[in-house]
Amino acid sequence: MSYKLGDVILSREAISRRVKEIAEQIAKDNGKDKSLVVVGILTGAAFFLTDLVREMPEDMDIRVDFMSVASYGDSTTSSGIVRIFHDLKSSIEGKNVVVVEDIVDTGLTLSHLLDLLKNRNPASLKVCVLLDKKERRKTEVKVDYCGFSIPDEFVVGYGLDCAGMWRHLKDIKGVIEE
Repeated sequence: MSYKLGDVILSREAISRRVKEIAEQIAKDNGKDKSLVVVGILTGAAFFLTDLVREMPEDMDIRVDFMSVASYGDSTTSSGIVRIFHDLKSSIEGKNVVVVEDIVDTGLTLSHLLDLLKNRNPASLKVCVLLDKKERRKTEVKVDYCGFSIPDEFVVGYGLDCAGMWRHLKDIKGVIEE
C-alpha cells in the first residue's frame, strides 16, 4: 500500500503557540517544586518534547529521559500489542513526572505505559500529548495537558510518521492511502 500527503491539519505556527502555552501551564502546575522529570516516548514525541522543554522557565530543574514503546509497526492502525524497546535510564521514584507523547488514540499504549510507571512510585505522574483522538478510545486515559483534539484521521509531521516517513515535516498533515 502506498500513501501520499494530504492537507495541512495544524500549521507550524499554531503548534508553536500551543507548545508555549502547555509549557507555561506545566511550569505553573508544578508550583514551587522546580524539579521535573520529562519522559518522552520515542520516536514521535522527540520533536514535541524538545520544543516543550525549551519553553520551560530556566530556573526549573528539568531532567529528560526517554522510553521507546510501539503498537503501530508499519501500519496506520494500532495493533493493540504494546512492546517496550527502551526503558528509562534513571529512577522516577519520588519525582514529579510528565510523560510526553505525540498522540493518543485508542489509549492502549499509553494506559499500559502509565500502569508500568505508576508501579515505580513517582511523586506525581501526568500526561502531556500533542494530539488527542478521543473518538478512537478503547480504554480511558487521563490526559492532563493536550495540544489539540483532532478527528479520526491519520496524520504525519512534527514527529508523527507513516511507516517511518514524514516525521521531519514542520506542519502536521493528513495522509491519504492510494
